[in-house]
Amino acid sequence: MWYAHIMLSKRIKTRVIKEVTRHESDTGSPEVQVALLTRRIEELTKHLKKNNKDNHSRRGLLQMVADRRTHLRYLEIHNKRRYGIIIKKMGLKH
Repeated sequence: MWYAHIMLSKRIKTRVIKEVTRHESDTGSPEVQVALLTRRIEELTKHLKKNNKDNHSRRGLLQMVADRRTHLRYLEIHNKRRYGIIIKKMGLKH
């Protein structure tokens, strides 16, 4: 499968979720989604630097970036404080 290298291990996912979680069972908040997408984007970017002709993965990367942007836009509109916190934690530009 072409996307096998993009998958995050359970250990990595758990660590990423713990960094940004809002409460004990938080796995679906926009902050968690942005954090997981950011990590996957970083992994896929590394892959594409080595395999610059992999256009299928490049398309997936663009979809993830768009999805992350959607989550960030939601947070910016509904809760600017949480938006600012996640931007700083993830080291993203705004």
